[in-house]
Amino acid sequence: MDSNILLPYIPEAITVHLGPPDSSAPNVTVSFTDYIKNVASSEIYPTWPESAIRANIIAQISFALNRIYSEHYRSRGYDFDITNSTAYDQSFVNGRDIFENISRIVDSIFNNYVSRQGSVEPLFAAYCDGVRVQCDGLSQWGSVELAEQGYGPYQILTNYYGDDIDIVYDAPVQGAEESYPGRLLRFGSSGNDVGFFQRRLNRISRNYPSIPKIPQVDGIFGTETDSAVRQFQRIFSLKEDGIVGRSTWYAIIRIYNAVKRIADLQSEGIPIEDVTNIRQLELDFGDTGAGVRELQYFLNFISLFNDSIPQIAIDGIFGSATESAIRSFQRFYGLPITGIVRGNDWDKLFSVYTGIIDTLPPGFLPEGVEPYPGYPIRIGSRGDEVRAMQEYLNLISDTYTSIPKLTVDGIFGPAMTNAVRIYQDLFGIEVSGTIGETTWDSILSTYLSLRQGREGAPIQYGGGLGEVQN
Repeated sequence: MDSNILLPYIPEAITVHLGPPDSSAPNVTVSFTDYIKNVASSEIYPTWPESAIRANIIAQISFALNRIYSEHYRSRGYDFDITNSTAYDQSFVNGRDIFENISRIVDSIFNNYVSRQGSVEPLFAAYCDGVRVQCDGLSQWGSVELAEQGYGPYQILTNYYGDDIDIVYDAPVQGAEESYPGRLLRFGSSGNDVGFFQRRLNRISRNYPSIPKIPQVDGIFGTETDSAVRQFQRIFSLKEDGIVGRSTWYAIIRIYNAVKRIADLQSEGIPIEDVTNIRQLELDFGDTGAGVRELQYFLNFISLFNDSIPQIAIDGIFGSATESAIRSFQRFYGLPITGIVRGNDWDKLFSVYTGIIDTLPPGFLPEGVEPYPGYPIRIGSRGDEVRAMQEYLNLISDTYTSIPKLTVDGIFGPAMTNAVRIYQDLFGIEVSGTIGETTWDSILSTYLSLRQGREGAPIQYGGGLGEVQN
């Protein structure tokens, strides 16, 4: 699912359950255009004014896309996208004849749908006949009256759904994809898939406040994300293992859709920032920045234990040396040798790095020294890695007195954020208040240097990335 943006699309096909959701009725899979032609031929009359027909068809398209985009049924464990029960969805009569003019109109507008301004999801465009049944959405017979008064399709739609709607034209057509990324996401995982559910857990926590907020949505599965996932699993009676597999993934989607009221005409809506990628997951030759430095850090550390991978400079520039190192890593660990870093490459880097950390030989690191945990720590983080950084900063503050003393409690709060910011400013590191691999290595190197000065004995940081030697 790691793509540039998670926007709606028109599926090539749609699977329809021929009955209510829990019935034993069969499923049929038809092309999306054939489905809409069938629904329109079943719901409206071909003799209606064309403006009314077009407005109704766009509403029907939007309704169906809302079901697909929100994975309304798939997230509940069903193997279909929509039903033909009018108590739940739209009328679909399997095998029925299609009206010629309706077929022609659908072919011209099948990839247009309604969306609320400021939201990306297709509108849950509820409608009813307006005679036997009244509803808050579009009145089918009422649309005929408006068309006869000269209203165009957009005017008819705004009359029922409000002035704050847009018609999205020419949406892309592609094969259906489920949102679940197909891999287990757990502590140490990274990528846009992690950012996807981090955002949703944060929104869910507004309705379920016992789920802790994830302070920074960054696509990195760290301590805070692990705590939020476990509490979510506890509340919703899922296996409490901190792993986002298929069942937890779709439970998050289902609850998120519920609290946002996605299947509701007055939905809170999904804003564009909730579907925009939050992390540059793919790195290639010529890229620069923090993501490249992170990559170089892991490669360098692993190279200390694997002679097949060359040492490289941690300069934040993806040049020929970095490309050669990643190709060597990919070759040794059985990954596609591309020289480009993608999701599976990151996962392998993290797993190899943490595997090494867990099996370091005795004496490899000086007593009390903690290696970089493999993910940033920041405000809201808790644990031994936070406690270690507090101890290091306290010793450093004896020499650099502008850095305030910290309570060593393993809790990354505002005071620690301030101390980290001051340290970063003093040592020429981008001031963020977050301890990533660059800040961690710098703090550790400074700590070891000052500690060596006190103890008068050589101290070697075995990571080789912040080493101190006489």
